[in-house]
Amino acid sequence: MRLSELLKNAAVVAIDGDSSVDIRGLAYSSADVGPGFLFAAWKGALRDGLEYVPEAVAGGAVAVLSDRPQPAGAEGAVWVRVPDPREALALAAAEFYGRPADSLKIVGLTGTKGKTTISYILESILGRAGLAVGVIGTISNRGPGFEVKAARTTPESVDLQRILREMLDRGVTHCVMEVSSHSLALSRTAGIGFDIAVFTNLTGEHLDFHQTMEDYFLAKKKLFFLNGKKKRTAVVNQDDPWGRRLIPELPMNTVTFGFEPAALVRAERAKFSGAGVEALVKYPGGQAVLTAPLAGRYNLSNLLAAFAAAMALGVPVPVIAEGIAGLGQVPGRFEKVEHPLGFHVIVDYAHTDAALQSLLETVRELKPGRILLVFGAGGDRDKAKRPRMGEVAARLADWTYLTSDNPRTEDPARILAEIEMGFAASGSDRYTVVPDRREAIARALAEARPGDFVILAGKGHETTQTTGTTVVPFNDVDVARDILSSMGGK
Repeated sequence: MRLSELLKNAAVVAIDGDSSVDIRGLAYSSADVGPGFLFAAWKGALRDGLEYVPEAVAGGAVAVLSDRPQPAGAEGAVWVRVPDPREALALAAAEFYGRPADSLKIVGLTGTKGKTTISYILESILGRAGLAVGVIGTISNRGPGFEVKAARTTPESVDLQRILREMLDRGVTHCVMEVSSHSLALSRTAGIGFDIAVFTNLTGEHLDFHQTMEDYFLAKKKLFFLNGKKKRTAVVNQDDPWGRRLIPELPMNTVTFGFEPAALVRAERAKFSGAGVEALVKYPGGQAVLTAPLAGRYNLSNLLAAFAAAMALGVPVPVIAEGIAGLGQVPGRFEKVEHPLGFHVIVDYAHTDAALQSLLETVRELKPGRILLVFGAGGDRDKAKRPRMGEVAARLADWTYLTSDNPRTEDPARILAEIEMGFAASGSDRYTVVPDRREAIARALAEARPGDFVILAGKGHETTQTTGTTVVPFNDVDVARDILSSMGGK
């Protein structure tokens, strides 16, 4: 495809060279460049893409996208100046892969919590409706006959458009996509028209990247203003203060969900148990009783979001109810580790103070003997949440084992000390510091008695642990099963 055709929707400042050059591939990493490629050079958090232009040209790049002048060593490639190379690459990728999003029904999910769970609920509903569903999300990118582990919640634009193309070629008609705030801020989804855009909630997370909650909100808000010719519907959480702020600003048909009377799709008479939830859901034109194998009020909110989105897609309510009732286990989201020893073991991805609070409040509603909590906080990430997580644990758990959770390049002891500040502020000493995560899990399981809940929080579905630059296999579910087996809990 000609360079000029690829960039027809991009804001081009200047092109130094032949704009009719044929482009055979797109890359944002010089290691992926092949003959005839367009290479996008932007300034990242750690390295500057301009440093890799000579390597990209040597590898076969015939054109380069950048927001800066052409440096030495880039001779021989067409130089394209654009205000935002990330956005330009996304728009070019959409053209290169034949604009697959235009031929798919796409549901975009954004918000701090709930995206992954909602994606699984919608996948179950749409599958029950007989539709061919693809999912792009935190755990995996999948569809009929394929599943690939996800490297990040929302892929870079070139990868994202390629996945959409592959889905379309495999017969997928509906795609459910988790859309992270990073991807929106970095224009990965530019060029994609979303039929349904869902806002779940906003709580303190990723502030190492966004700096303020206002910037975080503005990044999420972009999902609802992406260019596209589709008739769009917004599905927004009426219970969330940021959701209420978003509603009057939206330029499209909006369906609200929640527990408040003002919500168009709302839950009443909810019953929670260890087996799941049952609730009466009222919606414009009727009501239905929903049952699902998901625990807690926050998961009922996720069910309402999926219910509203499915209705907006035209799925009949009885089919929606069947899809929700038939939902399987969502990996790492209140995932139960079965065993015969009389206490409960739950693995959950909760890795912020708000998520941890929702998780522990849900367990409290189940009237546990005791809550034995194992958690830590990730290194090289938002540090402000660490004392807040400690305060939540001090208030809602009976005993906590503070441990490592991907310390990355930070000192694990320092991370744990910052979490301890929350316990100190609460005047609580009901915790033990056990830096080795496997040992911490083993100690919590050994301490548990019948009726207790052992909660392994923070890592959820993750299958590795990163310390420094070393990555080793580690999955909380697998580790718990192994320890329980050694205790006689096969």
